[in-house]
Amino acid sequence: MYRSFFLLVIVFSACQTRETETPAAEGLTLWYDEPAAIWEEALPVGNGRLGAMVFGNPKNETIWLNEETVWAGEPGNNIPEGAREKISLLRELIADDRYKEAQTIANEWLPVEPKEGTNYGMAYQPVGKLNLKFDHAGEVEEYKRKLDISQAVTSVSYSVDGTRFRREVFCSIPDDVMIIRVTADTPGKLNMELGADSPHARHSVKAKDGLLIIEGKSGDLDNKEGKVRFHTIIKPVVEAGELSFGEQSLAVSGADAVTLYVSIATNFKSFNDVNGNEEARAAYHIQGAEAKSYPELRENHVSAYQKFFNRVTLDLGVTDSVYKTTDIRLAEFADGNDPALVSLYFQFGRYLLISSSQPGTQPATLQGIWNHLVSPPWDSKYTININTEMNYWPSEVTNLPEMHEPMFAMLKDLSVSGRESARSMYDARGWNTHHNTDIWRVTGPIDGSYYGLWPMGGAWLSQDIWQHYLFTTDKEFLAEYYDVLLGAAMFYTDVLQEDPETGLMVVSPSMSPENDHHEGVTIAAGTTMDNQLVLDVFSNFIGASEVLNRDIPLADTVRRLRDQLPPMAIGHYGQLQEWMEDWDDPGDKHRHVSHLYGLYPSNQISPYHTPLLFEAAKTSLNHRGDVSTGWSMGWKVNWWARFLDGDHALKLIRDQLSPAILPNGESRGGTYPNLFDAHPPFQIDGNFGCTSGIAEMLVQSHDGAVHLLPALPEAWQKGSVKGLKARGGFKVDIAWENGEFMEAVIESEAGGVCRIRSYVPLTGEGLTRAAGANFNPYFQLPVIKEPVISGDVEINGPDLKKVYEYDLPTEAGRVYQVTIEETD
Repeated sequence: MYRSFFLLVIVFSACQTRETETPAAEGLTLWYDEPAAIWEEALPVGNGRLGAMVFGNPKNETIWLNEETVWAGEPGNNIPEGAREKISLLRELIADDRYKEAQTIANEWLPVEPKEGTNYGMAYQPVGKLNLKFDHAGEVEEYKRKLDISQAVTSVSYSVDGTRFRREVFCSIPDDVMIIRVTADTPGKLNMELGADSPHARHSVKAKDGLLIIEGKSGDLDNKEGKVRFHTIIKPVVEAGELSFGEQSLAVSGADAVTLYVSIATNFKSFNDVNGNEEARAAYHIQGAEAKSYPELRENHVSAYQKFFNRVTLDLGVTDSVYKTTDIRLAEFADGNDPALVSLYFQFGRYLLISSSQPGTQPATLQGIWNHLVSPPWDSKYTININTEMNYWPSEVTNLPEMHEPMFAMLKDLSVSGRESARSMYDARGWNTHHNTDIWRVTGPIDGSYYGLWPMGGAWLSQDIWQHYLFTTDKEFLAEYYDVLLGAAMFYTDVLQEDPETGLMVVSPSMSPENDHHEGVTIAAGTTMDNQLVLDVFSNFIGASEVLNRDIPLADTVRRLRDQLPPMAIGHYGQLQEWMEDWDDPGDKHRHVSHLYGLYPSNQISPYHTPLLFEAAKTSLNHRGDVSTGWSMGWKVNWWARFLDGDHALKLIRDQLSPAILPNGESRGGTYPNLFDAHPPFQIDGNFGCTSGIAEMLVQSHDGAVHLLPALPEAWQKGSVKGLKARGGFKVDIAWENGEFMEAVIESEAGGVCRIRSYVPLTGEGLTRAAGANFNPYFQLPVIKEPVISGDVEINGPDLKKVYEYDLPTEAGRVYQVTIEETD
């Protein structure tokens, strides 16, 4: 059951000394000298359950509010009628190479807009906004606003008529409160009016008994009625001033301090239950917050947040650019020298994940938890043909495994609701979902057949379970989610079809996500990404079966079926084929490069174990180019890190850290002034993709060893990183100088042999040169078939740096040091 409430506390007080810190010197701060004029300039705060965007206007503050369970619609799936018959027909046409005809029939069955009586998923929606109007008659001077991501606190400070005002905003993880504290260094100067509004058609705002109350109901969409009710209580506590109220507003005059407690709750209990009591929930959390002082609430918040955030530090060096506002740094980054902006952007991604995804909450949506539109782009739901998966790429490697829990909880839900689509559409056991889902855990196709007839969403999402196990070695966790892996494997065991030309087993109908192989035609069978995903689904289940000693006969069946999957193929351009047929166009610049899933996040393509596929994948990515949508560039950072090319990965970071808003007002892929990723519009996945990509440049553990500094760019001559995680339960700190590894500290959480890969010779207690295969089970590699190579192409393996490999036997709980070996 998900908790469906949040509490917002706003504190206004007087008599605080002027701030003396220099924001530019704070390496983990976004700061600006003007208020936000648009939503993409506002600063985000959140605690997983609630989110808010703070604009920082000194006279008319706007704070947009989100609660994680305010979604359009109601419980219920979206399985289309007549699916089995249509799927059977499409399979016949695809097997006959009649792709255009199959696409036409599929489009008629599943058009871009849903037919009457059906739906393509629901929209994540805002609660509304707080409007704080301050009685500042004079001119505003010395304005400054910032977000300190080391404490998850945003603030605004300015002077009016000789009085210095300051606001401080944060959302508490342990106390479920958001606090806004306003101080003035002259007593009695806090005069304000508080109002609220909501974009929902069904809402009300009223002042009653000293409270401001916002009530509302989520929106109707397609064939679903909005049945999420939200209840908001805003309770002011005024010190040394007066409180008055009208019908829809509250007013404070002559106060030294004002505390506004704002609690928001809904009736949502689970994806199939909306029978909660939103009013009781909202009242309950008001009472809990009132019992604690502001310093106590703040201390609790910072302590809980830093428990996660402080696990990882990254130092790439500092230049004078840090003395400039963040928007100026962003504008100058491409041609400047500002490595600290990369560190800030890396940590900002971790901040966003902590703030939008906590244990017991919903997963981060396409916009995390921040949305101000009733009908946001792509409904701000869960796009699971890349975007939702990308949201969680930083969770393991950047040492935030707790933030991964909402994804696992959603997988449990989908493994229940997805039985309906597996059975009704494909006549299969187990569970599946397509390329999108929402809070109601719908599993049918969304957005029509051209985009949505892709039965692989569950296959990709389920990878996170196995990866979490590899990073943590947590067998209890694996046992808890074993049935999810089992259900995914059973689905593909039943759904695979024999390819009439090769006799191999493929998924049909499907597609390579969102990319057409002939004009207007995406429908296909046996696409490269599908084959890679099914291989991983089968391998993960087999691995879990072995670890837990369960379903051994079924695992043997799955193993035999895995052997019948198609191998990857290299086409006549020397590229990794996106489809079984050699249809690739080297001029294709599509944002999705789905067939490189096998390179990242999977480990099926390796410079050391599958060198020809490695080179072919690089050719494919070079064909696609660099500049694209924001999230696509984020994925490309990870790919170039896996290609061991740090300079190219940094080039993609520079492309990503380019202003998304051009001087003419048009937008492009890049980064908004508040460091949000721009598709455009805002999508949070690019933030998370870049964060994971930076980590991949510094340590990799997918390819049979812990590779130290695998893709260090020339520009990062000196630096250090602490706290990154590697598979096998290893925590890694690394320092380098003159572009060369110097030292690593490795903490073993589970024991076992840690195989280390390095570009320089190493020395350390217990360290021996590696010989033979790595038998640590957390570093096992998939068995990859030899690629099918087009008859008219010549391809050679990559030109790689020399590497040294070592084995380090470890004991759980011990820390080990390795350093560069001194040579004459």
